[in-house]
Amino acid sequence: MKSSLLISSNTQRGLSLVELMVAMAIGLVVILATMATYLGSSNTSRLAEAQGRMNEDANAALSILSQHLRMAGSNPKQANRTSACPRNPVYAARVVNLANVDTCAVAGTATYILRGCDGRFSNITSAANLAALTCTTDASKPDSIAVSYEADAYNTEATGTGVPTDCLGQSIPMSTANVTQVNGTTTSTVSVPFYVADNRFYVGTSTLIVSPSLYCKGNGNATPQPLIENIEDLQLSYGTGLGASLGTGTLTVSGYLNADEVLSADDLAALPDDPTRWGRVQTVRLCVVARSESPVLDNLASARYIKCDGTLETNPPDLRMRRAYSTTVVLRNRVN
Repeated sequence: MKSSLLISSNTQRGLSLVELMVAMAIGLVVILATMATYLGSSNTSRLAEAQGRMNEDANAALSILSQHLRMAGSNPKQANRTSACPRNPVYAARVVNLANVDTCAVAGTATYILRGCDGRFSNITSAANLAALTCTTDASKPDSIAVSYEADAYNTEATGTGVPTDCLGQSIPMSTANVTQVNGTTTSTVSVPFYVADNRFYVGTSTLIVSPSLYCKGNGNATPQPLIENIEDLQLSYGTGLGASLGTGTLTVSGYLNADEVLSADDLAALPDDPTRWGRVQTVRLCVVARSESPVLDNLASARYIKCDGTLETNPPDLRMRRAYSTTVVLRNRVN
């Protein structure tokens, strides 16, 4: 009986203190390893998400700017436009029922289809047209640019009634011009409508959207609006050439200049006026700097990035990711 009691007592013995400590240590190691794996995976996912959002924002900004720049000038693709109508820099109204006579009506006094500034135009929201814009050069600020073109229901998002819209989707005011209508041997003067878009792009902030954004001010509405958030910088350079004949299909770019150099470069300064100088711009290089919506990096060294001018930003302001994105746009109405 005594031996049986001893055996039963031994089989019910618990873990010793050493065994318990070893088990706890192993469990702690497993927990720490699991947490480290989770945190590493979460951080990688957060960086990937931030990078993906940056790519989307930058591509959207470049796409919008490129779309409007490609349309700078009048629209030579309309089937009922006579080939003799000038494309740049003035706007020619459409000619209807044209029969063996090239007749054009120059409407308005527009002299620019494109105008840039090294910095923001000081009167970007109040200027009546591109010719009235005033540029106060400040190389430390993001650039701005204004684009004008003949708008229709095909190269803009038209309203339900077919009225072309500006960069903000607002209806563009209609203009009219008198043109000669030829029908056999009979001629008459008719008034035809046309629309001219005037869109101005810059980087700005507002009290409602505190992050820097790509803004546009169109001529369909007096109030500019943000288009793409987290666009921190916009830098532009302009490809110019004196050798190409505009409208011949020939593209000759002799070099890239900033906005101030377009007016002051030796070969361009000899031209009679600023509209003529800007009329020599045939391509535009765009560069935007996009940033992550929130700080996602661990240290400022990781936040360094290559700026639009190709130099390294060694003193980033915070722990957000940043990256420069660029593209080059041909002003197709200059060479078509």
